[in-house]
Amino acid sequence: MVTGMAGLRARLRGVVSALRQPAPESTDDGPTGSVPDLLGDLGATLLAASQATSDVQRTLERIAAAYGRTDIRIFVLPTLVLVEDLSTTPTQTSIFPAPSAALRLDQAGAVDHTVRRALAERPDPASVAAEVEAARTSPSRFGAALGIFGYTLLTVGFGLVLNPTASALPVYVILGVVVGTIVRFGSRFPTLSLILPVATAFAVTLMVAVLARPIVHDDVLRLVAPSLLSFLPGLTLTIAAVELTAGQVIAGASRMVYGIARLGLLAFGVYAGLLVAGEPPSPSSNADPLGVWAPWVGIALVSLGYYLYSTAPKHSLVWILYALVVAYSAQLLGHLLVGAELSGLIGALIVVPAVRLVALLRIAPPPAVMLTCAYWLLVPGAMGFIGISEAASGTAGASSTILSTFGSLLAIAIGMMLGAGLSRDAVAMARGWRGETPTRGT
Repeated sequence: MVTGMAGLRARLRGVVSALRQPAPESTDDGPTGSVPDLLGDLGATLLAASQATSDVQRTLERIAAAYGRTDIRIFVLPTLVLVEDLSTTPTQTSIFPAPSAALRLDQAGAVDHTVRRALAERPDPASVAAEVEAARTSPSRFGAALGIFGYTLLTVGFGLVLNPTASALPVYVILGVVVGTIVRFGSRFPTLSLILPVATAFAVTLMVAVLARPIVHDDVLRLVAPSLLSFLPGLTLTIAAVELTAGQVIAGASRMVYGIARLGLLAFGVYAGLLVAGEPPSPSSNADPLGVWAPWVGIALVSLGYYLYSTAPKHSLVWILYALVVAYSAQLLGHLLVGAELSGLIGALIVVPAVRLVALLRIAPPPAVMLTCAYWLLVPGAMGFIGISEAASGTAGASSTILSTFGSLLAIAIGMMLGAGLSRDAVAMARGWRGETPTRGT
């Protein structure tokens, strides 16, 4: 009896000692693996690639499902990603802030390739995280001179789309060089970068109002707007409208407020420049517009400008031009069918499936690269900037410009949602036809 009790006590002491020992670390990608860290790092990087929070969350959920981690909850906001691991006791929640600097097009393309590889091959999470970090920190393959030249081409190209007049072309070239240089080197100084949008808008407005306006006889705001394209929150406002349409209230509202505040800062710089120059903006232009060919030449210049300024992936120039031509053509079609205010809906509705279709080709860049350029061509940010600047300067008709801008934003957002939905439905039907099982989030 005593011997039996002694043996039982010995076994109990062994069990207690085993419970006190730390649990062995998992060697697979299971519940204690590095999948949560991978999701957080990848989600923050996708936010820096100017993707909507709903799209980022959908991508992260698909990756979590591919790794068999359905016990992870993901919350995506415009500036951070929260990953909650339900397999731990207590539940562990990690916060991953998004980088402040936006990714270049080649970086966004590399991250998209990594996402596709993770979904298809399910590699080690550490290797995927290393690929994401390498893409995020990779240097640009173009130098400062080519970057400034690309920005100049962007300015001239958008000028030919927004305000195609022969007398304005020299102004676009000069402002493109000046603002491109400021953007390239001004962001290196932390204090200057805080006021860079306002200071740049003030400087270029003063230049145009004092030097160019007496010679060109054109609207100051339409001369200035193309050169400030890197500061215009057109993509931000478009994504905000998409998020609000998709029910992402916190993300959409905060991003919308940020975009409007950005427009307000730029408008303040323009207004200050006009006050110092003593030259009110002209409500109408006396310059003769160029022919119908001018916007198409502008689109070609914009594609090459994007390729150089934002360092697009290699061999992607033709595909960027394709996306821009489709977006502009669809917008012209929408103008004929439903009017100028709703033309963005037709443009987005057509360009999204068209881009996703050609992205299936091996030689084409990821759809994120082409769509980013196409969304900029819809120019809601430029029109909003002109409207707010006109309102600050007391120009008649400013309120109608602002209202039409926000109407265009909603139209573009609805077109993007419908286009993305049609693309997903087509992919699901194709997979069903081939007998494949759809993945969660597709």
